[in-house]
Amino acid sequence: MTALSRRWAATAVALAAGAALIFGSHRDEPAPAPPTRADARTAWPDARRSDLPAALPDGPQFTPAIFLDATTAVGTAPTPAGSESRLLLRSGAQVRELRRLHVDRNPQFEAFTASGDQIFWAESAEGSPSVRLWTAARSGGAARLLTADTGRAVFFGNQYDLVVADGRLHWAAAPGDVAKTTEIRSVPVGGGPVTVRTEQGQWSLSAWPWLVDDGSTSGEPRLRNLATAKDTPIADSGLDVLTCGPVWCRAMVMGEETLNRIDLVRPDGSGRRKIGGGAAQSAITDVAVLDRFEILAQPGPDTDLTGAAALIAYDIATGRTVDLAPDADGAFSRGGMLWWSTATADEEITWHTLDLRTVP
Repeated sequence: MTALSRRWAATAVALAAGAALIFGSHRDEPAPAPPTRADARTAWPDARRSDLPAALPDGPQFTPAIFLDATTAVGTAPTPAGSESRLLLRSGAQVRELRRLHVDRNPQFEAFTASGDQIFWAESAEGSPSVRLWTAARSGGAARLLTADTGRAVFFGNQYDLVVADGRLHWAAAPGDVAKTTEIRSVPVGGGPVTVRTEQGQWSLSAWPWLVDDGSTSGEPRLRNLATAKDTPIADSGLDVLTCGPVWCRAMVMGEETLNRIDLVRPDGSGRRKIGGGAAQSAITDVAVLDRFEILAQPGPDTDLTGAAALIAYDIATGRTVDLAPDADGAFSRGGMLWWSTATADEEITWHTLDLRTVP
């Protein structure tokens, strides 16, 4: 398997290992009729999109971690000498350095989110006692440390690892026995003392103010509303593999040994609909971007060789399947922005963006 194809495989493994829930098989239900299909530029001609070459003016390849709009991204790139890793804000041809750490420290930049003019991320490196949370203004100025009081921060690789709500930045942490309690920590977006709220059970953050318990340790998959302190059970009926948010669940409907199809279903079990066949894969971790778009990958005959797969979106609002790209090398999403890369035969990489927030 090539390095490119491993990206799709790694995504599939991460999805199965993340907030997956085990639920009932629906093999006896009739499959809905296949939805209508269209090309993205035809279906959404006014949606904002862009193409961004990965190569920076000084040579290294830029890897986006979050797109703020169709042409503005925060991401990483090594220095030309390769000795340091840089965190950069890139808008068109303009590049601004936010952070720089020596590669010998194995720096990690992750869990990005943004709100208004502020960008937030988690940073770790060998020699640092804990994960630290940083912030920078999109409009300018130096990055600054928000807090090092992060506890044993837990990140799942989805858009809810860091959540901005009510003027605070929230994240989950695992104190001691992670099966028994979860800390929901938060800090004012302008800086200040950290507040810790302890919830019984093993939880992950979802769309605010919701938490998700996948049932793997409790045996009771459920949603919890932090504002009301009330739990909502997630319908449990057997052997499907589900990944849930407060509005939709992605159901991997399994056959005897392989995937039969992919469905969407409400957490209470209602509204089930087929969105992909057995050859489809979930392309991103998050379920139903903006509560409307489910992003899938459709491997082709050359995927194992090239790593490229067709990228499609199922539009829940219209029931239509929309073709995004015939040869995407992985896909990513944060805050309603979707992006993916393509590569030429000589490994020239281009990043492509689609602002799903601008789809009518």
